[in-house]
Amino acid sequence: MSDFIYLASQSPRRSQLLDQIGVVHKLLLAGPDEDAESLEEVHGAEAPKRYVARVTGLKLDAAVQRHKRQGLTAAPVLCADTTVCLGRDILGKPVDEADAVRILQRLAGQSHRVLTAVAVQKGNKRVSTVSESWVLFAPMSRAQIRAYVATGEPMGKAGAYGVQGRAAAHIEQIRGSYSGIMGLPLFETAALLRSIGLHC
Repeated sequence: MSDFIYLASQSPRRSQLLDQIGVVHKLLLAGPDEDAESLEEVHGAEAPKRYVARVTGLKLDAAVQRHKRQGLTAAPVLCADTTVCLGRDILGKPVDEADAVRILQRLAGQSHRVLTAVAVQKGNKRVSTVSESWVLFAPMSRAQIRAYVATGEPMGKAGAYGVQGRAAAHIEQIRGSYSGIMGLPLFETAALLRSIGLHC
């Protein structure tokens, strides 16, 4: 049995969260020849929960193939994806600062859902789950939104904010998994890893 897993994610937060629960891991990142971004395309009026589970499955398929191509030591492979949604609208990563402002204007004063899917494959066995949390933003003035966007923090983050960063000053309430909102729900992840025989 392996005593480590592969984490197929560029997110430093997911790596830190695995460290937090003592899961030894190595990064298994997409190469420049892989079009990782295209995996995140939304299909029509896809429900957010179905979308995040499907994207995570596609990312895991790609990571398992990458593992095989590179002839790496056998070990479980973990993938995750986080989606922010307002109703059925999926709010992805902002394309630029103006887009970040637009997204945050929609979230200000509203409660939204954060869905994080996690999938792990060991050999031919695959286990997965989706964590669902709710975040309530306080009302924000246009100046507050612009000041936050100017920090650069919203870029590269679903919903244009990071719960563990400066956005916390505007978050009134959270229900669900704080680590799930960060990008890796630890309770659910630990349960998945135990189910495939990994001690954590």
